[in-house]
Amino acid sequence: MRSAIRPVPRVALLITLATLVELAAFWPGIMTWDAIRQYGQAVSGRYDDWHPPAMNWLWHQLRHGAAGPAPMLVLQAMLYASGTGLLAVAALRRGQRWGSVAILLLAASPIALVLLGTILKDSLFAGTLLLAAGLIAVPSEHHRRPKFAAIILLIAAATLRFNAVPACLPLLVALTPPAWRRSPARFTATAVLAVVPLVLALPLANAALRAQRSGVELSLVIYDLGGIGRFANANVFPPTEVANPMAVNRACYSPVSWDRYAWWGEEPCAIGFETVQAPLRAHHAAYRWWFAAIVAHPLAYLDHRLAHFDRNTRFLVRDGDLPGLSLASDPNRWGYAVAPNALNRGITTVATMALATPLGWPACWIALAFGLVVLRPTISQPGGQQGDVASALAWSALLYALSYLPLSVASEVRYHFWTITATGAAAALMLGQREVWAVPRWRRVLAVGPVAAILLGSIAARVMG
Repeated sequence: MRSAIRPVPRVALLITLATLVELAAFWPGIMTWDAIRQYGQAVSGRYDDWHPPAMNWLWHQLRHGAAGPAPMLVLQAMLYASGTGLLAVAALRRGQRWGSVAILLLAASPIALVLLGTILKDSLFAGTLLLAAGLIAVPSEHHRRPKFAAIILLIAAATLRFNAVPACLPLLVALTPPAWRRSPARFTATAVLAVVPLVLALPLANAALRAQRSGVELSLVIYDLGGIGRFANANVFPPTEVANPMAVNRACYSPVSWDRYAWWGEEPCAIGFETVQAPLRAHHAAYRWWFAAIVAHPLAYLDHRLAHFDRNTRFLVRDGDLPGLSLASDPNRWGYAVAPNALNRGITTVATMALATPLGWPACWIALAFGLVVLRPTISQPGGQQGDVASALAWSALLYALSYLPLSVASEVRYHFWTITATGAAAALMLGQREVWAVPRWRRVLAVGPVAAILLGSIAARVMG
């Protein structure tokens, strides 16, 4: 035990240094268009639900300490660093020095540093979940406060993304007493019970903050209608005054994102949010139109969803055809921007290069998460809480990533920040343990095969593209 505890101050020192480098390189934080809109609502104290009102409200509170993006940058960095440190300590307590090193190295990857340096709900989400995982991995024998803190963090994280439940649920289940997960029936009942606060978190937070309805849910409906129409060679939008809607939609649709259907693009589509929101909302018809189009053209819907998921996970694509990382603030009325500095240039240069490698291809991380789940399929494992958190992280990464198959409308790597983070931490905690590999051969093959196939497929697509 003493030999495991001695390196802990070194972990704390390394985490502190990495955080200081992060803050120095990206101060006061990169402000994208999303963050600019969110900060405007944080300043006014009036919220809508296009971006998480809970985050905007939190930002409003942080403004009492300092204006601008800096407080949110510090919060993101501290959450992420704290979770990383706790997971690294958990590995040390099990005698997994190399696992601890791997956790620290993955957390300090250039892509992660750029995403943490950007004010994003995805970065806040990843940091919040990582700290919750760390609190689970290093439990206190005498105090229940870490466990309660982890529960609060998970429910708070559920207010940050509409598809947060798949990511939060495995970690919340891992917090429950082992007896609650001992049999399939108990595990199922526990999971159903845990779903309730996670599902209610977002709508209750929005209601408490009196967030106005923005119609954000129509982005998915409109994008799916556009995709179905494109692959079915039909018009499935509600009636509009747009002439030749099939031809217009063919020119507007992209499997990369729905942006042409939005109002903020340089060339917004004639059929888009501004055009069809009124007929879709009439008599609550949006989901009726959406469901009817899927039923009428199921194969076209599947083609559209698979084509988009391919881009979203950067699988059989060319990296140059997809959005890169946000490396600088967009113009904003407050003038917030990251001042040029050598640290920033170095990190962003390496991160841009890494994005064109398997480190920046979510498909490879999803395959690895699948492999980890195959090797350790259940959250209830011998070996205490750390065994639980490693499996929970793998499940969380996989389920969250797969939620983007039916629900995504864009293809930025930031959407998979949590999947990459959780998979890396789970692999570091899991793969160095001999008992993990003491499974039937078919399971080892099933765990490794998809990782190799997707990695080779991703490379081949880029070489031959």
